[in-house]
Amino acid sequence: MDENKKTERFTINGEDLVAKIKEIVKQGNAKKITIRGKDDNEILSFPVTVGIAGIVLAPIFAAVGAIAALATQCTIEVER
Repeated sequence: MDENKKTERFTINGEDLVAKIKEIVKQGNAKKITIRGKDDNEILSFPVTVGIAGIVLAPIFAAVGAIAALATQCTIEVER
């Protein structure tokens, strides 16, 4: 296992999900983002690479928006 791998978890309301994902992507140091539901089941997981274009992320943001509409609370797991 990679000793340099750092994982952070954020528990937020569904309505704040898209804004938090955009903030994490904008920071630019995330390798992978996983969204988990209330009971810790994985809902969506996607890699974030350096220099990824906004056009590529648009469908992901649309999916995250749909999840946000359905989720009352979720956890974002960020691998850096």
